[in-house]
Amino acid sequence: MDLATRILIVDDDEGIRSLISDFLEKHGFQTATAGDPAQMRAMLAQDSFDLIVLDVMMPREDGLTALRALGPDAPPVIMLSAVGSDIDRIVGLEMGADDYLAKPCNPRELLARIRTVLRRHGGRPAAGEGEAGAPEPAATPAAFAQAGASLHFLGWRMDLELRLLFDPGNRVITLSDGEFRLLRAFAEHPRRVLTRDQLLDWSRGEDSDHYDRAIDVQLSRLRRKLADAGDEAGKDMIRTVRNEGYLFVPQVTQG
Repeated sequence: MDLATRILIVDDDEGIRSLISDFLEKHGFQTATAGDPAQMRAMLAQDSFDLIVLDVMMPREDGLTALRALGPDAPPVIMLSAVGSDIDRIVGLEMGADDYLAKPCNPRELLARIRTVLRRHGGRPAAGEGEAGAPEPAATPAAFAQAGASLHFLGWRMDLELRLLFDPGNRVITLSDGEFRLLRAFAEHPRRVLTRDQLLDWSRGEDSDHYDRAIDVQLSRLRRKLADAGDEAGKDMIRTVRNEGYLFVPQVTQG
């Protein structure tokens, strides 16, 4: 049985489709391409894929509309867009994208984002991924147990290398890229009040536009996921300090 990871690339530009497809196949992935969302849906109905790379700016039907129409069983999606403003990334993430990358992008960055999203969703790695060309094991919590530097708090663990969050029961909690960066900003500055501007700088980079509501949206989703994980400590992990900002309550250790 063929266990190669399958990527569906959706873009109206044939040159971009070919460039991404050739690059990913050189790194062990199987790829298929679609020129528009209608063709994407037809291919999804006939075959299974592990991840979709979806362009935003397409004629007739744009990528965000196509993303909204995908069902709950759809594979994870990485959006590509020539419009790379912070607010556009937020819209894409709020609509269900797992990551959002501005075009033109470095193919190696896209490759890294794909691997991160696949690991987050417990997907198969590409054939030959890893050092010395050896295939990596399937991405499961047990496989990640000893990987990379981690931050620890109240039994939770953030793997900074693999960008994964584990609850006290060692279950992976699915976070978007923005949610993970926000939680990391909190965990790296525990027990001190952080303003929205500080959180925006640390979680999105110094070149980001300052949209206060961006932090509010990401924070609301992050709090909900921590609370829904079934651990009482997760409910009050991030405290609002009125008129000042937010406080990450737990003691944090690194190891």
